[in-house]
Amino acid sequence: MEKIDLEIDDFINYCSYKGLAPKTYASYEQSLRLLVIYLKEKFEITKTDQVKEKHLKDYIENLKERGKYTVVYNEKSKKINNPQNRGDFGKKVELVTINNYTRNMRVYFNYMYDNRLIKQNPMKNIKTIKTPRKVKDYLEDDMFNRLLKCFDLSKFHEYRDYVITELIFDTGMRIGECLSIRDETDINFTERTIFLPAENTKGKKDRYVFFSVQMATELKRWLQYRDRYKDSEYCFCTIRGTQLHERSFESNFTVYGERIGKKDIHPHMLRNNFAKRFLMNGGDIYTLSKILGHSSVKVTEECYLDLETEDLRRKYQRYSPLMNMKK
Repeated sequence: MEKIDLEIDDFINYCSYKGLAPKTYASYEQSLRLLVIYLKEKFEITKTDQVKEKHLKDYIENLKERGKYTVVYNEKSKKINNPQNRGDFGKKVELVTINNYTRNMRVYFNYMYDNRLIKQNPMKNIKTIKTPRKVKDYLEDDMFNRLLKCFDLSKFHEYRDYVITELIFDTGMRIGECLSIRDETDINFTERTIFLPAENTKGKKDRYVFFSVQMATELKRWLQYRDRYKDSEYCFCTIRGTQLHERSFESNFTVYGERIGKKDIHPHMLRNNFAKRFLMNGGDIYTLSKILGHSSVKVTEECYLDLETEDLRRKYQRYSPLMNMKK
């Protein structure tokens, strides 16, 4: 094993120690391991301090040209995952994906430079690729109502998923944050708040989200129902009483989407809907940023300031200066 492999090991261990989400540092590791394969094979690089800006630019250009899943870190995985059978095998890597790789590389080289493990930062002058802005997925009222009606509320897991769907839509939580809620310690029905401890949030900071009177009624009914059949500390537990995992809910949610003829549906769409509706109903971007748990208002602006002309028209009608002027 080369030194660069060990240096990446140390970096990933540092990420884990700092409390980053496993999904986050798994993404870092995948990007970096694939980069290392390229650096070793083409430039015979074995240490991070040998990496120069020209090497990384060359790698990014290679990403633009090569096909999806044609390079893997572990060749044995090909026998298990059979990437050649995928419908998009060999197609061009999307620019958004390349930008994600670039950001992950930047985090690693910034860490190495900031800790004086390398003298020069090869990522200093490398920018992400400009891409057309993709409008966030949105569920209109009729589609969301169809989604709610497709659940079979006589089944424990579908009733649970129904309440989860409503709660994320009403609060803007991330799915992982929602599934970590413990009802006795985190939910305050008097104030209608849910406490999200730092260890369960992406930004690793405590925060509160808020729910409506209607949601309070739904949530109380669910907890009474759950307590009749399960003994669990988690608000949204599995049939066995254990914590429900994100992937399980995501798989279920795909099934619900297929029932209403929307195959591209995903749980994060509920959070996107909360954000857009909050702005459309008169909420300000600063409050939204705090509720969503973003690190800065700029992050919120980049994610959610994509209102279309019809959205702006409807919003304008509510806030027209002339119409709202006292006479």
